[in-house]
Amino acid sequence: MSRALGIYIHVPFCKQKCVYCDFYSLPHREEDMDAYAAALRAQLFETDFSGYEADTVYFGGGTPSYLGPRRLAALLEAVSAACPIAPGAEITFEANPDSASDTGDLAALRRAGFNRVSLGMQSADDGELKSIGRVHTMAQVRSAVEAARKAGFDNLSLDLIYGLPGQDLPRWRKNLSAAAELSPEHLSCYGLKAEPGTPLYARRDALPGDGAQADMYLEAVDFLEARGWRQYEISNFAKPRRESRHNLKYWTLGEYAGFGPGAHSDFRGVRCAWARDLEAFLRGEELLSESQAMTPGEREAEWLMLSLRLAQGLDPEDWAARFGRPFAPFLPFLKRCEAAGYALWAAGRWRLSPRGFLVSNQIIGELLDKLREE
Repeated sequence: MSRALGIYIHVPFCKQKCVYCDFYSLPHREEDMDAYAAALRAQLFETDFSGYEADTVYFGGGTPSYLGPRRLAALLEAVSAACPIAPGAEITFEANPDSASDTGDLAALRRAGFNRVSLGMQSADDGELKSIGRVHTMAQVRSAVEAARKAGFDNLSLDLIYGLPGQDLPRWRKNLSAAAELSPEHLSCYGLKAEPGTPLYARRDALPGDGAQADMYLEAVDFLEARGWRQYEISNFAKPRRESRHNLKYWTLGEYAGFGPGAHSDFRGVRCAWARDLEAFLRGEELLSESQAMTPGEREAEWLMLSLRLAQGLDPEDWAARFGRPFAPFLPFLKRCEAAGYALWAAGRWRLSPRGFLVSNQIIGELLDKLREE
């Protein structure tokens, strides 16, 4: 029986880099597009997928939609030729709203096999969008959503960012309301972080403080839950059965193989990442920036960290079955978290409350300390 695999294709091209972005992305040049697609095909066909079947495929970036429907369809066909794709697989591409408003192009992608689109809305306020270097407007978001629906996409995700420069709670509520009016099946809500090396880092003092961001986060949880989007991960909300199946692989220790500079993999027991070097990639020099075979102890730590990102939380029986170790040493700390309102015990699992998610790094750190003591 084939093992399930997620395939991630990284497309590093953007119209311009947003002021907060520290992902590997570069200004797109038309002359690079065909060469990049050819290099990706070569990398795919050099990979041994024997024994595997892809049940999710995800084109991320960057802005994959800038490749255009012809190249994206050809790359999806190459994925299918290199690795069998399971019937009913979730196949996603990311897009900026300014590059996803042509119904004909989107219909071509739907016919090619894509069945999910993730749009980087980020804000409903044009001033906020401009302040972070986004190249689209809210009118283009609405046009892109309308075009996607007309093209036959019934699985749509929107990204939002809270904690933007000068943003307060009422403005964040307006963004949530505007996104909800578009009726996406999935929403991702991320707190803005000023990463060193980004242009935003020099302006970090203008960002809302931790307390204000916490209020915005809790507002998103309450607002979306009340309207039918269930929180299933710290930053992600979905209508029933519309969770991102691909991203769930990252949080449940599923296997995934990444392609393109900057892409990460956890495949055949090895975690690795390709170097963030487009020119080397185009020359066929597939350089790894990291590669390691995961030890049992590292898998245990990963399980704790990633499980606590999910609303379903930690399953003591899954821990015992996976690692052959008792869960009991973690219980005293988790019960203290429960008493403080940060954790809940329900349906045979320990999970974090929304307020627990706000301090998840500290909680995870304590659990990892307990793991190292064993």
